[in-house]
Amino acid sequence: MSETRCGFVALIGAPNAGKSTLVNALVGAKISIVTHKVQTTRAIVRGIILHDGAQVVLVDTPGIFQPRRRLDRAMVKTAWSHAYDADHICLLVDAKRGLDEVNTGILESLTEVRTPKTLLLTKVDLIDPTELLALTEAANTITSFDATFMISAPKGDGVDDVRDHLAAAVPAGPWLYPEDQISDVPMRQLAAEITREQLTMRLHDELPYAATVETETWKTLRDGSVRIEQAIFVEREGQKKIVLGEKGKTIRAISMAARESIMTLTGAPVHLFLFVKVRPRWTEDPERYREMGLDYSS
Repeated sequence: MSETRCGFVALIGAPNAGKSTLVNALVGAKISIVTHKVQTTRAIVRGIILHDGAQVVLVDTPGIFQPRRRLDRAMVKTAWSHAYDADHICLLVDAKRGLDEVNTGILESLTEVRTPKTLLLTKVDLIDPTELLALTEAANTITSFDATFMISAPKGDGVDDVRDHLAAAVPAGPWLYPEDQISDVPMRQLAAEITREQLTMRLHDELPYAATVETETWKTLRDGSVRIEQAIFVEREGQKKIVLGEKGKTIRAISMAARESIMTLTGAPVHLFLFVKVRPRWTEDPERYREMGLDYSS
């Protein structure tokens, strides 16, 4: 039998650089939520792919930006800590956004990291191809990368090449997960993230930043269906009214859409019950940070 390889690859970048979209494309299944709202990813999500004898563990990290609140600081600290711990780093840069202040700052910080690095220019279908070479050269002038790829994950462009590259880049070693496992995130956490995705997509700018979803009960019934109860936590009573919507229309729409996605995830009929609860200052509760895998002391 040929030698196996296995390693952790941290995907880092500014908010909305396309990290979660790429993880889903590489894995071939939806394990990380994707919205247009910045800082959608909070907790660390790991996607697992098997390719050419290698098991590549993709670490989808929160976006890196200038933090203002404790939750912001915790997410940014978590992103960098996973970058330092990884066997390989992929920096994703939104090609349309280019080397703005945030992306330049990330590049400058990466110069101090000795871990092998790959540059992924994302959303390349949105800009003139002639601009990509100049962007590649400028980024590599600040930080030297082992390779650069130009991708459009939603269209699948360049995804196979990135998968080949990462499979060859991880070190020799035994696989860490079963062959059929595509994520190490518990099913109840993935379900909560799916509901938070729908919450974000439907409320957009109305959505309170301090809103989160937790799966409180998960029970498999005799007929094989799953009964799930989830709590949507907000910080103030006024925010609760936003999530519920007029005569409960918003919460019903969120529940229906989330239920369909969770059914696809579980492969079983789902009975989803959502409850909106007020939890004042939950962003200052150390327990919530532990559940998300974030460092409260940030």
